[in-house]
Amino acid sequence: MTIEADLRSVASAPDPSDPAAKRGCLLVKGPDQPGMVAAVTTRLRDAGANIVSLDQYSDDPDHGDFFQRVVFQLEDLHSRIPQLQQELDSLLTPLGFTFSLTERAKRKRMAILASKSDHCLLDLLWRYRRGELPVSIPMVISNHTECVEDVRSLQVPFFHVPSATGEDKSASEAKLLELLKGNVDFVVLARYMQILSDDFLKEVGVPVINIHHSFLPAFIGAAPYKRAKERGVKLIGATAHYVTGDLDEGPIIEQDVARVDHSMTAADLQRRGADVERAVLSRAVLWHAEDRVIRHGNHTVVF
Repeated sequence: MTIEADLRSVASAPDPSDPAAKRGCLLVKGPDQPGMVAAVTTRLRDAGANIVSLDQYSDDPDHGDFFQRVVFQLEDLHSRIPQLQQELDSLLTPLGFTFSLTERAKRKRMAILASKSDHCLLDLLWRYRRGELPVSIPMVISNHTECVEDVRSLQVPFFHVPSATGEDKSASEAKLLELLKGNVDFVVLARYMQILSDDFLKEVGVPVINIHHSFLPAFIGAAPYKRAKERGVKLIGATAHYVTGDLDEGPIIEQDVARVDHSMTAADLQRRGADVERAVLSRAVLWHAEDRVIRHGNHTVVF
């Protein structure tokens, strides 16, 4: 298998004429203590940065954890990132904090994995075409070929990687890794109906976001809307979460529900559920792409 283009070129330096080229985003997480807001903002001020927005949260003011998101503007940001990274490291690391520093003009490279059910895939591609998602899409990978024309019509590379039958998925996962590893910043499972192994998740080395067709943990498994109809549910929902080795137990990014009633068939529930799935997944992708999500243990803080 060969990759048709140099996918790494997407991560090149931002265009200096882009207004976003001056914008940076800083995420901070660590043990809460007095003076952290002042310490971070003072360090940014000393670097010449102008803070555009600032969000913060402490889960317990007495010995809890502190979370912060700062969007700032700084001239010549791209060339100054290494020095600013070093200065923040000298401030935050000795205090037990971790942080990430990103350039808003450098769009995250998002790979999409899909199967036959295409509603989430097509919604993401539509939002990408309209400029609603600040990402690039270097590839869509599917274990089926029904969506190939829809994907390639947007000049997005499409790769067909059939899923292996049986329990041993190592061969198909190796092909996925050949495409993904080092070429993307995160992966979205747009109703990709395959379970990814622990080894794959470790090897791919980037966050993986999944959309689950239920308000977790209810109705996990096959035919969820049929089972929901049989139970006479009054609400159906969807959950977007990060993928971990524990199936459908990863940190939740976003959830939503829709009200249903006894008159709806299983097909009606599925259509209503597809609407919720699209909305929840698109919000989760947007928030991740905008560096609004901080993972903390098995939950998230979303600014």
